[in-house]
Amino acid sequence: MAMDVKRVKDYIYWLYYQYLLVTCSYVLEPWEQSMFHTITVTVVAMVVYTAYVFVPIHVRLALQFFSQIFGAQPESSVAN
Repeated sequence: MAMDVKRVKDYIYWLYYQYLLVTCSYVLEPWEQSMFHTITVTVVAMVVYTAYVFVPIHVRLALQFFSQIFGAQPESSVAN
């Protein structure tokens, strides 16, 4: 069990170093790094929230639109 925790910890460190290399943020000063990470996390959080809120609505509307185009019977005319 301890070996698995160490392996996961090493993998997370490796991912963080990959992130630093890809974003070139390893060359920034510590205060610049913290600002960069704060802005990055904020932007990612806003994108995830927007996708969570708006993507299902647009998928539902697209399905309704295409079902009307391809001849599916509208929901209001279905007999109960």
